[in-house]
Amino acid sequence: MTFKEIQELIKLVNKNKLSEFKLKDGDFEIAIRTEKYAKSKTAGSAAQPQTTQIITQPAAATPPPPPASAPVEKAAEKPAAEDTSKYLEITSPMVGTFYRSSAPDKPPYVKVGDTVEPGTVVCIIEAMKLFNEIEAEVSGKIVKVMVEDAQPVEFGQVLFLVEPA
Repeated sequence: MTFKEIQELIKLVNKNKLSEFKLKDGDFEIAIRTEKYAKSKTAGSAAQPQTTQIITQPAAATPPPPPASAPVEKAAEKPAAEDTSKYLEITSPMVGTFYRSSAPDKPPYVKVGDTVEPGTVVCIIEAMKLFNEIEAEVSGKIVKVMVEDAQPVEFGQVLFLVEPA
């Protein structure tokens, strides 16, 4: 199964609000679990942010145990008075780790105040040891970076707010 096919599976699982999805094809097996899976296993626990876990392994191996509850950092709370409806969003097209630059010693691709247009590389998201350049699909000025460098991101999570040109 290709990386692109796995990305499409993740999108479909999230879109259809499934709690768990398993696929077995010969010696390839994949299991995708969302926060609904964790909630069904720990009934009565507090709500957790949406997470998606991907587990791949040969079919002959024993299945992994359900994930243990790990502390999850809360995203910075936005002030209630802040109106972001006038801004365009650049969102994550995949689950992975967000990086603002190509290397720790390199400057970020974009920063607050920079102007972007469709095709401008704004960040990198690492997924399964692949570094994917994320391009803007909108034009305008970056007004806010919504994610800290080297933080995990979810599919559809807002990465940047852009003031339309």
